[in-house]
Amino acid sequence: MASLKELKGRINSVKSTQKITKAKQMVAAAKLRKAQTAAEAARPYASRLAAVMASLAGKVAGQDSAPLLMRGTGSDQRHLLVVVNTDKGLCGGLNSNIVKEAKLQARALEAAGKTVTFYLVGKKGRAPLKREFPNAKADGYDTSMVRTPGFDEASAIAHELIEMFAAGKFDVAHLVAPKFKSALQQDPITAQLIPVPAPAAASTSDAVVEYEPGEEEILEALLPRYVTTQVFGALLEREASEQGASMTAMDNATRNAGELIQKLTIQYNRSRQAAITTELIEIIAGAEAL
Repeated sequence: MASLKELKGRINSVKSTQKITKAKQMVAAAKLRKAQTAAEAARPYASRLAAVMASLAGKVAGQDSAPLLMRGTGSDQRHLLVVVNTDKGLCGGLNSNIVKEAKLQARALEAAGKTVTFYLVGKKGRAPLKREFPNAKADGYDTSMVRTPGFDEASAIAHELIEMFAAGKFDVAHLVAPKFKSALQQDPITAQLIPVPAPAAASTSDAVVEYEPGEEEILEALLPRYVTTQVFGALLEREASEQGASMTAMDNATRNAGELIQKLTIQYNRSRQAAITTELIEIIAGAEAL
């Protein structure tokens, strides 16, 4: 049985930990509001951009003159998984779920006879993916030096991916990133990033629209912006998901610490009472011996 001193030390240690988790929970809650607002504000822009692309893509679909980012290389043998993880831990199972989704996609592609490589954004999740797929080359982008990655970082990532595609390093790129739904739910999703998938349904408007310059020229400028927007949206969703998961994890840790403190306090009081009782018995026994 632990001594009174050891129990008291454990209680003080857990109380100190509880103060840290409570503080982190409050910080994450404050950051979550801003991150959630940013992620939700970006979604209508991405949706509208997709609608514009639908109108343009419908006019050049199947043409050899379509931009490379839309028509692709003509092959789907080499696949690149762009995995967006966080740079910090203490956010529950967020990163492990993203890694699990990336592993499922990679195994499915390899089972189909495809070649898989990784492009890793964020520090977390790199080790398990490299350990699981040691032969898969893994490039990446470091966002740990930036307090809150934004459009500049998304633009840099998209530019590098487009250059890799143009250089023939892969045929298809998929974006694996979290989708923020609430502080309790952040689900990883996988979406094709490059070549840019033509929307399934174009605008049904009867209006006759003439583009100047032509559709191909507009798409040449618009497609890189679309890729950047998708990456930017993934970074925003990552930030909101990280804060939501962190707030939930720290709340659970704080409550667990409270329960442990209560149990240790009960154990301490019982041990203290037993020690006092034993001491009294010894005193009485000594008095009777006199």
